[in-house]
Amino acid sequence: MSTTSSRVADLRKSYERAELSEDASHADPLKQFDQWLTEAISGEVPEPNAMTLATVASDMRPSTRIVLVKGYDERGVVWYTNYESRKGQELAGNPYASLQFHWVELERVVRIEGRVEKTSAQESDAYFASRPLDSRIGAWASPQSQVIPNRGVLVANAAKYGAQFMLNPPRPPHWGGYRLVPDEWQFWQGRKSRLHDRLRYRRGDGGWVRERLAP
Repeated sequence: MSTTSSRVADLRKSYERAELSEDASHADPLKQFDQWLTEAISGEVPEPNAMTLATVASDMRPSTRIVLVKGYDERGVVWYTNYESRKGQELAGNPYASLQFHWVELERVVRIEGRVEKTSAQESDAYFASRPLDSRIGAWASPQSQVIPNRGVLVANAAKYGAQFMLNPPRPPHWGGYRLVPDEWQFWQGRKSRLHDRLRYRRGDGGWVRERLAP
């Protein structure tokens, strides 16, 4: 066993920054999420909009990657990517996914589960147009998740599409938004002695049902 491996088992942290109670939390999970994300941003947490996206392939093998949330409202949580990437292919075969935010400095985790759908072409067009020019060219240049021989392929593709589109690259047909429509939210707040606070919101017949889960 390596020295680092032996040290990992001894790593400990006591979570003592805050608490999450039923009385102090919102009845609507979207409002609770908005509050926590706002606090993560105002607290200058690194990459507060970064979230882990988990999908499952047709062979039942799960995969995860980091994506950036680009919008959220009562309809769901939105991000943008290449539809032909591994995650795009997996979502085409199995439209259910999970998202997770981990704000280490605040000792908080948010998990969101639900069905995923594509955003409208109008939404995707509007967001694509707001991106920096190099990011718009990059959407054309990168055959995301495909094997390429070297980085030179990306550089050559960027030069090719930069010359072709100049300052006005259109949105590629293989690129756009996804929206996860939540049917479950979980909010986790670290507490002392590993007795963490964990609230789950699940859809019921009359709206959201809030309940506490053992950590």
